[in-house]
Amino acid sequence: MRVTTIHGPGDIRLEDRPTPTIDKPTDAVIKVVAGCICGSDLWPYRGENPITPGETIGHEMIGVVEEAGSEVRSFKPGDFVIVPFCHSDNTCPACANGMQSACVNGGLTTGGQGEYAKVTQAEGSMVKTDGMPDPSLFASLLTLSDVMATGWHAAVAANVRPGSTAVVVGDGAVGLCGVLAAKQLGAERVIAMSRHEPRQEIARQFGATDIIAERGREGIEKVKELTNGVGADAVLECVGTGEAMRTAFRVARAGSMVGFVGVPHGVELPVRHMFSANVGLAGGIAPVRKYLPELLDLVTSGTINPGIVFDSRLPLADVAEGYKAMDERRSIKVYLEP
Repeated sequence: MRVTTIHGPGDIRLEDRPTPTIDKPTDAVIKVVAGCICGSDLWPYRGENPITPGETIGHEMIGVVEEAGSEVRSFKPGDFVIVPFCHSDNTCPACANGMQSACVNGGLTTGGQGEYAKVTQAEGSMVKTDGMPDPSLFASLLTLSDVMATGWHAAVAANVRPGSTAVVVGDGAVGLCGVLAAKQLGAERVIAMSRHEPRQEIARQFGATDIIAERGREGIEKVKELTNGVGADAVLECVGTGEAMRTAFRVARAGSMVGFVGVPHGVELPVRHMFSANVGLAGGIAPVRKYLPELLDLVTSGTINPGIVFDSRLPLADVAEGYKAMDERRSIKVYLEP
C-alpha cells in the first residue's frame, strides 16, 4: 500500500509499505476512504518534534472495515467507521470516567495518510455509521476523528455555558471547530481571535459574533473593550504556544476557566496570575470516543457542518504539497483522497 512518511523537517514522502495485518484479536484493518493533515502534524514537519526518519504520519481518518480481529464483535467487513485518533478499550477506569484519551491500553492512529491503517483497540474505539453515508458528509465525518472533537473538548473544559461569553484563541481547524462548539453549547457571544480573512469568514459561519485581528497586548485590550473590562466567561486555547496561553489567561475573567487543547510547545503557566484571579485550567488530549456519538448525531442531522474547515482537497499523491500549503498558511486544512 501507499502511505505517507516523514524523513526529516520538510521531508514528506509517499512510499510503498506492507499493508497492516491483524496482530492481536483487538485489531482491525481499515481501508481509508479519506484522511487529512492536522495542524499538529506541522510540529514535526517544522522540526519542532523529534522524528524517526521513515516513520508513518497521519492520525485522522474515516473508512471501511477490511478485516477485524476475533474480539472486535460489533463490527464486520464493509462497515463504514469513524476512527478516533486516540484508541481506547472503553472499559478501563480512565475510559469509564470519560477520559478515553488516557486509556491504559490505548494507542494512536499512525499511517492515517495512507490507503490502509490499523486500529489497535477497534471494539472500544470505532463508531460506525448507519450504512454507507453520502459522500457529501465525508468531510464533516472526518473532522470527528480529531479536530471537531478536540474543539468540543476545549469548550467543555472551558465550561462554556448558555448565555456566556467565550473567547477562542487560535484560528486553525481546531480553533474554528472550537467556535462551532462554543456556539452549540449555548455561548451568547463568541469572540474569535483571527487575523486571516478566510478563517474569519469560517468563524462567522460557525457562530462567531466578534472577530479580533490584533495579537498580544492589543488583542487582550480589544477583548477587554468588548467585555466592558471584565473578560471572558470561558476561554478556549487552541494553539499550544506560550503567547497563546498568555493571551488566554489575560482575557479570562476572574473565576473563569481556560480550556486548552493546543499541543504545548514552550508554554509556561502564569501560576501567580491563576492564583490571584482564581482562573483555572483544564483540558489536554481530547477523549474523542466520549464525544463521538453526540457529534455524529449533530453531523448526520445537519445541525453542524464542520467539514467547512477543509479548504483544500488533494489526491494522496500530492500529500507533500498539502503539507507545504498548510505550513505556509495557504490552506487551513487539507483533505486527502487515497
